[in-house]
Amino acid sequence: MSNFKMNRWLLVVALMLSAVLVACGGVEEAIEDAAGAVGEVAGDAADAVGDAAEGAVAVVGDAAEGAADAAGDMAEGAADMAGDAVDAAGDMVDGAADAAGDMAEGAADMAGDAVDAAGDMVDGAADAMGDMMHSYDADVYGDLDAIDLDGTKVVFWHRFDSGSRQEEIAAMADDFNSNNPYGITVEQIAIGNYDVIYDNMTTALTTGDLPGLVIAYQNQAAAYQVADGLVSVEPYLSHEEYGLTDDEREDFFDSFIESDRLPQFDGEAYGFPPNRSMEMMYVNTEWLAELGYDAPPQTPEEFAEMACAAAETPFSKSKADFSAGMELGAGASVFASLVFARGGDVFADGQYTYNTPEAIAAMETMQQLAADGCVLPVAERYADQGDFGNGAILFTQGSSSGMPFYGGAVSEGADFEWTVAPIPYTGENPVQNIYGASASIPKTDPATQLASWLFLKYWTEPDQQARWATVTNYFPVRNSVAEGLDEYFAENPAYQVAFDLLPYGKGEPPVAGYDEVRDEVGQVLADIVFNGADAATRLAELDEIANSLLSDAAPE
Repeated sequence: MSNFKMNRWLLVVALMLSAVLVACGGVEEAIEDAAGAVGEVAGDAADAVGDAAEGAVAVVGDAAEGAADAAGDMAEGAADMAGDAVDAAGDMVDGAADAAGDMAEGAADMAGDAVDAAGDMVDGAADAMGDMMHSYDADVYGDLDAIDLDGTKVVFWHRFDSGSRQEEIAAMADDFNSNNPYGITVEQIAIGNYDVIYDNMTTALTTGDLPGLVIAYQNQAAAYQVADGLVSVEPYLSHEEYGLTDDEREDFFDSFIESDRLPQFDGEAYGFPPNRSMEMMYVNTEWLAELGYDAPPQTPEEFAEMACAAAETPFSKSKADFSAGMELGAGASVFASLVFARGGDVFADGQYTYNTPEAIAAMETMQQLAADGCVLPVAERYADQGDFGNGAILFTQGSSSGMPFYGGAVSEGADFEWTVAPIPYTGENPVQNIYGASASIPKTDPATQLASWLFLKYWTEPDQQARWATVTNYFPVRNSVAEGLDEYFAENPAYQVAFDLLPYGKGEPPVAGYDEVRDEVGQVLADIVFNGADAATRLAELDEIANSLLSDAAPE
């Protein structure tokens, strides 16, 4: 134990003894003894401090001498290390110089190789560009940059043979003839309905007396191309001068253009859309309100409930002697619409797919409604328009382009409030059957083909599209056209309801032989819904027949 600590303990003991003495009454003696003890302790403490100070000085002196020696040794070592570092740095500089020389030589070699490779790539790109420019038969398309169009005449076969549609297509052709800078003349001829046009084209493909432009559904275009009778519009779409810019291309509803790409012909487009229509459900909203409903049906179950309610409770304004929920046409587009709305399809992976759970469910639902008297067949073409207008049926199903005709039937009939709605569906969103004929370019000569494309392109420009939409009630093919249709939307609210459903579109099979398949589908629908045939059995038979027709019509 150190002297300092010992003295501290002695002081404590002295104080304790003094306290005892005080307690025993020896106050004065205790004070004297305590004072003496304190003095002794203080003296000892002073001696201890002196000893400690002398020791510390000695230690510090020794440490200083040691530090001085160590510093000398470290300085000598640092000098040695610095010398070694200088030598190493010299070696590294020499090595770096050698490496830099080697790298420079390698870089020079690589640069030479890169120049050679770049030259090869340029040559390859030029060859590829040349191949791309000639990826279509030059004998068919010619050199698009060098075709003289002055004086070229285009004969255009279409079906717009009456009323405002005939007047508008004639006016459009006249405008193009007067204003196009190429010297092209378009002669538009109303040949007849789609069946008549198809028959005339079939004959023309054998005689060679072809028009320059023809209205055709996608499956009809596929049939023409089986006979090598059309040209793809792809070279025109992508041409720098005559094609569409990126902004123009993005303005089109993508599904419209895609619907013209034919799966039997490598997905190339053999037509271009000037308009489209959609399968819709027409709704008597006044009658619906009388039945206690505030909106059209969204699901098949809601549709069935409302249809049967209408069959039991006639419309107050009805001018007919019967009442039903709906009149259903026996057609392929009706069938496809009912299946699409349930999330199904009628063509997938290159085959018809009619025998599916969605198709069976759709047919069985309608079959039961027909058995209950809630759904009736359409007696003859367009008879449902008259019955809807007279207030005999709550719903009917037809093309959106027929809205003016349904509206006219209502005005001349029971005169009620009506609208259109999506086909009742089972998913989160509706799925609408969008269809419509496009314009195809028969294989004639390079000048006539290019001139036909330029008229078709003109037809699909926004100004012409706005005119065409308001006159025909077809949907325009470009998004931007809607900006100029505000007044038309206000005057025709049902049209806007349908227009807003365009993003939910789906198309029917664009394959050769579908015309014949459509006839079979209509017969099967009638057999199941109105004649009580077993849905699964008849649809299995339909698959077999349809795919056989597909095989017969396919290109070799």
